[in-house]
Amino acid sequence: MKRAEIDYNELKSNLAKMSEVTISMINDSIKALQNKDNQLAQNVIDRDIIVDELDIKIDESCMKIIALFEPKAADLRYIITCLRIIVDLERVGDHAKRIAKLSIKLSPFESIKEYVDLPRMAEKASKMVQGALEAYFEKNEKKALEIAVLDDEIDAFQKQINRELITYVIEDVSNIKNIIRLINITRRIERIADHAKNIAELVSFMLTGKILRHTEVQRDNND
Repeated sequence: MKRAEIDYNELKSNLAKMSEVTISMINDSIKALQNKDNQLAQNVIDRDIIVDELDIKIDESCMKIIALFEPKAADLRYIITCLRIIVDLERVGDHAKRIAKLSIKLSPFESIKEYVDLPRMAEKASKMVQGALEAYFEKNEKKALEIAVLDDEIDAFQKQINRELITYVIEDVSNIKNIIRLINITRRIERIADHAKNIAELVSFMLTGKILRHTEVQRDNND
């Protein structure tokens, strides 16, 4: 096996690991909130170190490949896209870590309401991240574009949940601190979805050379 192929495979392997850890952090941070599981929340917080280490390792691998093998055209876009994806993934990890910290602060208190829509919102955001990364590994532009338009559904979830939470403030102002914490969690989930959309748009750029950022991604007319 050629040296370049070995380095490319190592790069893909590390990105897959970073993706897996980051997605697990999203899912477990919400489980910790639902179950008042502070041990799981702390585990999520601790995992952020792994994400940071992989971020550095992948960045170094990309720079090494560019310096040694001078990739051209599609290969160069693949490496540049990887460099930008890890920025979004690292920030997703930061948001999941913050959700875990907020769940620890919320755990001593009785839940304001049963968590129904918030876990659904988080699950959809998590699947957006996973789908965007699958689009990268599979080099699948159709999947990337499908992920990018899902951001609107996350925004709708956030507005709905926050409206409900605000009604609780009106009913019981003494609980405002915990309600603000929950609103902060919805904001973190919304930002995770934004990063998933960024990744999806980067994949589209990698495959077509067209920049979708700052443009409106249209839904498939058959949807």
